[in-house]
Amino acid sequence: MSIIKKEIDDHDDGLKLAKQMAEEEEGFGRRPKGPSKWVIPVICVTWSVFQLSIASWLILDTTFIRSIHLGFALLVVYLNYPLLKKPFLGLKFLSAKNRIPIFDFTVALVAAFAALYIAIDYEGMTLRYGDPIARDIVIGLVLVFLLLEASRRVIGPALPVIAGAFIVYAFAGPYMPDLIAFKGTSMNRFVGQMTMSTEGIYGIPLDVSATIVFLFVLFGAMLDKAGAGQYFIHLALSLLGGFKGGPAKAAVMGSGLTGLVSGSSIANIVTTGTFTIPLMKKVGYPAKKAAAVEVAASTDGQLAPPIMGAAAFIIAEYVNVPYVEVIKAAAVPAFASYAALFYITHIEASKLGLQGIPRAELPPFFKTFMGGLQYIFPILVLLYELIVVRHSPELAAFHAIWIMAVVMLLQRPVQAYFRKEPMIPALKHGITDIFSALAAGARNMVSVALATAAAGIIVGVVALGLGQLITAIIDTLSGGNIYLMLVITAIASLIIGMGLPTTATYIVMASLTAPVIVEIGMLNDFIVPLMAAHLFCFYFGILADDTPPVGLAAYAAAAIAKSPPIPTGLQGFMYDIRTAILPFMFIFNADLILHNINNWFQGILIFLMACFGNFAFASATQGWFVARNKIWELPLLLTVTIMLMRPDMIAGWMRIPHDQRYWVYPMGLALFGVIYLMQRPRITKTQALPELS
Repeated sequence: MSIIKKEIDDHDDGLKLAKQMAEEEEGFGRRPKGPSKWVIPVICVTWSVFQLSIASWLILDTTFIRSIHLGFALLVVYLNYPLLKKPFLGLKFLSAKNRIPIFDFTVALVAAFAALYIAIDYEGMTLRYGDPIARDIVIGLVLVFLLLEASRRVIGPALPVIAGAFIVYAFAGPYMPDLIAFKGTSMNRFVGQMTMSTEGIYGIPLDVSATIVFLFVLFGAMLDKAGAGQYFIHLALSLLGGFKGGPAKAAVMGSGLTGLVSGSSIANIVTTGTFTIPLMKKVGYPAKKAAAVEVAASTDGQLAPPIMGAAAFIIAEYVNVPYVEVIKAAAVPAFASYAALFYITHIEASKLGLQGIPRAELPPFFKTFMGGLQYIFPILVLLYELIVVRHSPELAAFHAIWIMAVVMLLQRPVQAYFRKEPMIPALKHGITDIFSALAAGARNMVSVALATAAAGIIVGVVALGLGQLITAIIDTLSGGNIYLMLVITAIASLIIGMGLPTTATYIVMASLTAPVIVEIGMLNDFIVPLMAAHLFCFYFGILADDTPPVGLAAYAAAAIAKSPPIPTGLQGFMYDIRTAILPFMFIFNADLILHNINNWFQGILIFLMACFGNFAFASATQGWFVARNKIWELPLLLTVTIMLMRPDMIAGWMRIPHDQRYWVYPMGLALFGVIYLMQRPRITKTQALPELS
């Protein structure tokens, strides 16, 4: 433990910047002084209590739940985030950060009322749907405007600009060029769609945010407040720190464990990177590569089942399957991607001739593991409820939350008892931790709630009749070629995702392109499972988090490592290329998402081969297998990748029946072995040393 304390300086400027970025993402905009400092925490705790109530005893109509959820989010935003970052024309109240001006109180109440209006006048709005009165139109337009402004304050300008462009297009469609011409809409129909129905702002994404995602985010916040984040990284270091490039391997494992319950790559970086980046630099990783490893590991934390950030629950709703089916489909690609990242850290350590941290300087594994069993138990309960008992996600999360609350309440008094310290102050500290977690969970949810609601505007415009037009436009751009269409979708996801949260990127791209992928596939006599199309959009939405020049995850890691952000982002993206090929593979080889596969042996075989295929691709892109690659070995490694990840295609070329396609696997492994034998003579004695220090 001494090495960790010695290497981490909490006063480091870079660390402060990274923590500031994480706090901004988690909802810390203002820090009021005086009595008003309690306003936002009280609202946040109330919001969390409401969400726990509807998951347990309070029964409300789903529309009421969605409107109240959005009302809380808008209230928190306008009280918590000033209009401007700097004073404008001497109007200091527009950028006040140490108080909540009357102006923002007023706007917050108006925004909350506009969000609650559908619940307040639910019966009346139901009767006049399609024929709104002037009051409905005015309040509806106020809600749209204030929702987009709130999104700008929290998320940035990208989502409001994109949503605004769709709104303009909805009205200007008839005046567009023939290729993109659209019949357009009226004001009555627009307001009815967006604010008086569940086809726009109050759509499926906001429903998932209000009923499921909040509870999982709250559970993650409780784990964080209880100290689970540091426990995970200490556990990873104790287990892997002594291996070659050990801190990098620990970063991958720690970020993966943290990613189980965290939907934020920046928060993941601050939690784990604070420890691992200095340690990676200590054993010899250059600052840029140390930061890039953490970026890749933290970004991909959202891929890890069973939680996968907020989007996984929305996928289940869109595809209309039980949530456990999403877990099943995501398992092989996610774990194969993480296995390949472990492999990349090993390659980098081999290139640099690095070793691990001496075992004497690492925390003992058994003692570390036993010291955090209280964090593992609620997670095991959550997994048991989701996978074995198959309770609904919200019920599973609720049970995990109350167990976590008991842990938070008792862990400090128990520790005080064994240390022979007073127990009453420890109990009070535990109660404070619980309320702090309730407030933090609500703060963390603000960006998700606004992203799902604002993205609902785009979904609503598409539902006005744009669906077939979008299909025609994409079909024209791609020339009906599904490969080109997938490339266009991937690039669009990366570009849009540069300025959007992962959840919003997924919702936008899924509503625009997921049905198109399936439809154009059918036109090419190729069946694409709807799950594969949605996961394709999800994966590239995540990869946008570390795509230069905007990737905020790269900026956070670079701040800690004191490396240049853009090169860090580029290096992180190079590491993540091994993830980028997976969506293309499972679109054409549905075995990778275990589509129609219910045999454990078959599933494990597919997973192992996907890992080796990803290893071969990582070796090809990183220029190293067991020694530096020769130019002629590159096509051989790519061939191994195709054979192990697309055995169906190779089997087709070799006229092997489809049901015998797995015979391609031994051929791919044999070729991998041949490449190993070719490179083995080039391994230096230093590289051949044992990996443990």
